[in-house]
Amino acid sequence: MLLSWQLPVLLCASLVYATTSNPQLDGIYSLVKRRMPAHADSFTFTLAPVNGSSFDSFTLSDGNDGGIHVDCGSVSGCARGLYTYVTEIGGVDIWWTGSRLDQLPANLPAVGDPITRSAIVPYRYMFNTVTFSYTLAFSTFEDWELLIDWMALRGVNLPLAWVGFEYTLSEVFREVGLTEDDISDFFSGPAFQAWNRFGNIQHYWGGPLPTQWINDQFALQKQIVPRLVELGMTPVLPSFTGFVPPAMHALYPNASIVNGSQWAFFPALYTNDSFLEPFDPLFSTMQTSFIKKQQAAFGNVSHIYTLDQYNENNPYSGDTTYLANITSATFSSLRAADPEAIWLMQGWLFWEMESFWTADRVQAYLGGVPSNDSMIILDLWSEYQPQWERLDSYYGKQWVWCELHDYGGTMGMEGNFDNVTASPLNALAAPGSSMVGMGLTPEGLEGNEIIYDVLLDQAWSPTVINKTAYASAWAARRYYVPDLPSEAISAWDILASTVYDNQNPLVPSSPKSLVELTPALGLVSTGIETIEPTMLFYDTNTTLVPALRMLLQARNQSPALINVPEYQHDLVDFTRQILANNFVGLYNTLISAYQSLDATSQDVSAAGLPMMDLIADMDSILLTNENFLLARWIGAARNLANGNTTYANYLEYNARNQITLWGPQGQISDYASKQWGGLVGTYYTSRWEAFIDYLVQSKQSGTAYNATFVAEKMLEIGLQWDSETWSGSWGVSGDSYGIAEKLLEKWS
Repeated sequence: MLLSWQLPVLLCASLVYATTSNPQLDGIYSLVKRRMPAHADSFTFTLAPVNGSSFDSFTLSDGNDGGIHVDCGSVSGCARGLYTYVTEIGGVDIWWTGSRLDQLPANLPAVGDPITRSAIVPYRYMFNTVTFSYTLAFSTFEDWELLIDWMALRGVNLPLAWVGFEYTLSEVFREVGLTEDDISDFFSGPAFQAWNRFGNIQHYWGGPLPTQWINDQFALQKQIVPRLVELGMTPVLPSFTGFVPPAMHALYPNASIVNGSQWAFFPALYTNDSFLEPFDPLFSTMQTSFIKKQQAAFGNVSHIYTLDQYNENNPYSGDTTYLANITSATFSSLRAADPEAIWLMQGWLFWEMESFWTADRVQAYLGGVPSNDSMIILDLWSEYQPQWERLDSYYGKQWVWCELHDYGGTMGMEGNFDNVTASPLNALAAPGSSMVGMGLTPEGLEGNEIIYDVLLDQAWSPTVINKTAYASAWAARRYYVPDLPSEAISAWDILASTVYDNQNPLVPSSPKSLVELTPALGLVSTGIETIEPTMLFYDTNTTLVPALRMLLQARNQSPALINVPEYQHDLVDFTRQILANNFVGLYNTLISAYQSLDATSQDVSAAGLPMMDLIADMDSILLTNENFLLARWIGAARNLANGNTTYANYLEYNARNQITLWGPQGQISDYASKQWGGLVGTYYTSRWEAFIDYLVQSKQSGTAYNATFVAEKMLEIGLQWDSETWSGSWGVSGDSYGIAEKLLEKWS
């Protein structure tokens, strides 16, 4: 029997690749023209099996005409071969902040001895379902184009592709008799669609989902999918999950429709989603309709479908026969619509709801899918909570080792370099391992780019990547200037051995700054494991402070550095993190003054002054770089309205609510908080001012701390802020270098 990952390899091997005019290569040639126009004719590619490798592979060599040639077993292998050249030989790279591939030397350096490499796993996966809301909610095709090129060059060949899902689902809903009001009442707002797709929430706050949004997102997907395909990627497409509007109960009274559980403290209006059980014949009818409509829109470009039924919601029954019937019927519905269908699911539920998902229930649930190569499971948080170990390599089902790392787009600098290099290799070599991929599943793309890069690079290396050598090479091409001062590289060497060498089990992911949290007593998590920790695991004064000082010194030696966008970004990022870390001590001083029997209200007020000073300084450095602007997020949302002010205000409300209250009444406040210029200077400033004022007044009057009153005040501030529209500057202000230099001396 063929494994699913062998199919594209055999298809490639069955074609003739003798000429560079092969239409399958059009995408990679277009990428070269798009990113390296001066070298549009310098690279040639030939599709042909490389050394009999069964996975994606390439051989990089010098061409006869002074150009560079790549032989590759797949288009993805071609892209990775190109990336190997531009990074390891050309010394440039492509980043989330933009492509620098056009900085290749005019005279391309020679390869020398040919370089042949292969991926060590058939799949290199990208995206968490919620990334489409936390980072990509308001992205244009221009944004997607950069990210798709970034993925292709790094060898990603299996990206999730959720955009525009609501258009096709609406068509299916209409087909079964639901009205426009029924459908509109079900869909959530643009910034919250991921959780509507998961079946966590339904309905909306701030207004119903406009038809314009649904149509525009579908049109965007029609641009995204072909680009993914032409660059050798297999898009993981949506399918019908079974979550339906409440009106389905009345429309089909005899159908097997059950209500899901409550999610994240939301009232029933917004949760308890209705679920059409897959063994009901209507489920298969709707599944076939959905997939056929999707195929008509995008072509027969993929047989891999994402389908998650119990993300942070428990099944209607824990009976193992029931669970097996759910998956058996679900898979049958996929195969009825697409005889080659493969079901991809996130394995998050097996950890997050571990008390329910006992080994026997998991085995029954997965066992409902008949063959091991018919399913791919994303072991979503492999770097910290690997479920493949507990569940015997998912009982033989294919699975992908995933790095989650970032919750809600949290921006704290953190990573465990050794873990995301050695651990996947160990998992791949484990006895009986059914691991078939490595991938990135962050909730947001908001920093720590090095820790994501290294995992995708490890997918092409059979040996553990050396941390020190990797960080040095990464920094050297990040700051592409002649004669780069050694201090710039040394700064990253420090971080690689400290901030990105997190060995503290109580800090399992990117930490959140206290500045972003709703002010209250007891914010510092000490000895408490949480997915959004506030606990520091390194000494700021021996890590980030000298690293920032080195970056500043490097610019003094090489003034050209100040024109490098990634250097500008990192100046702000390092400074931001130093200030965030310093805020912890100031907060503790404030709380100590408030709780001390010997302190006065004047002491409390005095303790609050440096906190507000630091917040103002943080806002000032953030405002100097476009990547750290609230205005960028709001502007991206508003720009999608194409001048329709009412629609723009609606989109802005969604954008604001997600990063603040996350719900109509602050159901999961601050989960998606950000350190962005404008957000710090308005929202966080208002909250901390109000909190400090309350503590001063409470101390002065001798009244006990009233947590309910404080929480209500914070909610009031949040509701007011979310209802506003942006009136500040849309661009950057201030000099990153000058402000970073000043703040380093002030706060270190």
